[in-house]
Amino acid sequence: MALPELTPERIAALDERYPPLFRRIPDRLFGPLASPNRIRYWELLCALHGKRFGPDAPLPPGAGFLMAEIVQDIALEMSFQSWSLEGEELATPLSIRANMAFHTLREAGWLRVDRVGVREMVTMPPASAQFLNRLVDFAQTGPEFVSGKIRSIAANVRDLLESNADGASLQEVARQSRALLEHVRIAGTNVRDLMAEISNEHATAEFVRRFFTDFVEKMFIGDYKELRTREHPLARRQEILRMVAQIQETPEIRSRLLQWYAAKPAAGDARRAELLFSRDIQRLEDLRRIDEYLERLDDEIRRANRMALAYIDYRLRASRPLDMLIDHAIDAVLRVDEHGTLPEPFAPGECVHAVGLAVPRQARRRPAGVELRRQAMSPHARARALLHLRARDRRTVSAAKLSAFVREQLAGRDAIDSRALKVDSVEALRALQTLCTISMANASGRRGLKMVARSMSIGFTTERVETAVDTDQPISHVPFAIESKIKKKG
Repeated sequence: MALPELTPERIAALDERYPPLFRRIPDRLFGPLASPNRIRYWELLCALHGKRFGPDAPLPPGAGFLMAEIVQDIALEMSFQSWSLEGEELATPLSIRANMAFHTLREAGWLRVDRVGVREMVTMPPASAQFLNRLVDFAQTGPEFVSGKIRSIAANVRDLLESNADGASLQEVARQSRALLEHVRIAGTNVRDLMAEISNEHATAEFVRRFFTDFVEKMFIGDYKELRTREHPLARRQEILRMVAQIQETPEIRSRLLQWYAAKPAAGDARRAELLFSRDIQRLEDLRRIDEYLERLDDEIRRANRMALAYIDYRLRASRPLDMLIDHAIDAVLRVDEHGTLPEPFAPGECVHAVGLAVPRQARRRPAGVELRRQAMSPHARARALLHLRARDRRTVSAAKLSAFVREQLAGRDAIDSRALKVDSVEALRALQTLCTISMANASGRRGLKMVARSMSIGFTTERVETAVDTDQPISHVPFAIESKIKKKG
């Protein structure tokens, strides 16, 4: 398999596609939240967040808190909890359990201990504190109001046109637009999950209470009723799209925003700045798809309403006094007249007649299938296909082909410079291109790329000999040396 070329643009694209989460947070940060006592550890983190390290807590000292104070806070919180280990209640004293919990949070990366003089001071690393803020905000998420989001997006886009706002405003409004679409998209899934959960309620009163409380009052879109009125906030969508088109078509505004993207997020890369600008503009233009998500949400809500009405109707019908009706029927049978005949339940005539009975179903015979036609390739098409396969085989570089090419070029030597390689065929040109990619991967310092490059370099390795790019070669590259792993014995 040919290794794709590794360029700085490709590395940046990989970072955008797979965000490097564990470069920002410790590797073991999720350990306490994945343990059997995860709920207790979460309660401890929430208590420390609200009392010591969160935005609502008092301003912490510059050097941090004393370790004894944090352990005391943990012990106080644990005194109201029931900790268990593999289903058995712990009999360890509270102070020891508080120290164990503190060291668990410290080893996971939630807390950091610094020695200031002879005292040990506790702080929360910035990345862990920011991540905990996001988790707390996610746990406290309530119903969103689409009207406020739309008005905020419209005001920010208008500010880009009427003032000298930089690209930070565009980046923020693009983030808001994407979050709004995502929230409306998952609201339908929320409705399905809620109805699947409350449909298991056996008591009619509990079903009705949860339906009108959880489904109507605690809807994820707080102003859902106003979205279909004459003054609904989505009427501003076309205005927003017109302003976005004006931003793209106005050279002064476009150049100002591109300069900001090139100076800030792109670090001087004009091509990357153009890509980031286009991405944010596309996120704003995606607002035209919000009607699709709302129509899907309407379908889910209508289906949930039908399910709720059917359930309530069934419960009401099931609560009829069937025992009394059966007793009345038995009494009627016992009180038959002397002739021993029961009164007919239906009046004679067309009410019960053979014409009104259902027609029996008749099986339909399906016609026999038509045999599929077979199309034979012409000699010209077969020749073109074989030629295409031969060309693809010559362009394909495998580990075995690359190893044979290197052995042929080395010709018994221990090493050879990349500029001395003989490139006289398509196979040799593709082999040189793959060797350049392997050299860039080995010099990148990334473990994953080195592992892929090592799987392609069987029996040899590469090492750069210069830092400047040589443009006089068939493929411009930074020169490197190809060394054989099998050294000749002296």
